[in-house]
Amino acid sequence: MKRALSIVMASWLLSACAPGVEAQAPCAPCAQAGDAPASPSIDYPAAAQQTAAAVGAESHFATANGVKLHYLQAGKGPPVVLLHGYAETSHMWLPIIAQLAKTNTVIAPDLRGAGGSDKPPTGYDKKGMAQDIHALVQSLGLKRAKVVGHDIGLMVAYAYAAQFPDDVESVVLMDAFLPGVGTWKDVWLLRDLWHFHFSGEVPLKLVAGRERTYFEHFWNDFAADKTHSVPEADRKLYAASYAQPEGMRAGFEYFKAFQQDAVDFQGFSAKKLEMPMLVLTGEKASGQFLIDQGRLVATNVRGVVVKGSGHWLMEEAPQQVIPALLEFLGGAAH
Repeated sequence: MKRALSIVMASWLLSACAPGVEAQAPCAPCAQAGDAPASPSIDYPAAAQQTAAAVGAESHFATANGVKLHYLQAGKGPPVVLLHGYAETSHMWLPIIAQLAKTNTVIAPDLRGAGGSDKPPTGYDKKGMAQDIHALVQSLGLKRAKVVGHDIGLMVAYAYAAQFPDDVESVVLMDAFLPGVGTWKDVWLLRDLWHFHFSGEVPLKLVAGRERTYFEHFWNDFAADKTHSVPEADRKLYAASYAQPEGMRAGFEYFKAFQQDAVDFQGFSAKKLEMPMLVLTGEKASGQFLIDQGRLVATNVRGVVVKGSGHWLMEEAPQQVIPALLEFLGGAAH
């Protein structure tokens, strides 16, 4: 019954918002589009390269595990790998790259399906995505890395550490959850379960040209205060990124893979990780939950709840998060 209702509502929204269709009153998504411009007007690749260069990061491409990946690289020293989450790209790490690069080789890839990386039809289970990143790191001649992930990126980071423990010095998980671990379906972020199943032809038509409107839900509603969340310039960049051909479809694939991720992570959790793990969570987001999950899958866990923050830790609480990351990863504080 719920599925049938969803299909009816989606069809109505599509027809009501479609260009050329007369309506008695503006539909909600179209009305909201005035508050959140949905049609990107910037050149994403050029803008991303320019912002990366501003902090001394170089933009590169490499084929790893059969997929072309875009990545940022800066600095020299022990490798640190930074993995972004959904509704963002490697751009999210720019505020910390310059400081980390003083003492580390920093690699910040766009995950399969995001940013400047390829967007193939399949391969969005986090076990496979971790193999992408591991292959990239190996191709660069780097050895044991410190691996950091936020949101979807934390799932990839965990899968990386679980599959390649000898190649991981330490791991950082930042605000979301681990599918298949403990009571994972009880986590705060699952309150909006709808978007985990929002994929296919009709949803793609609904968001086409309205990418910014769609992402406003995440940037606003997952923040403790939507006025202190992802900055406007970044929102424009990310909306343009996901508006690229196949961008939205690829992003939906991250969530479609959760069922397989849960199976894979249950298997991984049978052997606890032994390398140091830092878990950073938003007080108004996953809170203690992800820390408890971390202790189910690792033996050496330090958990920090970031006071007053929602899901977007780097943007909402940089004054707390960046020093914590630098201390744990061995980066320069100034």
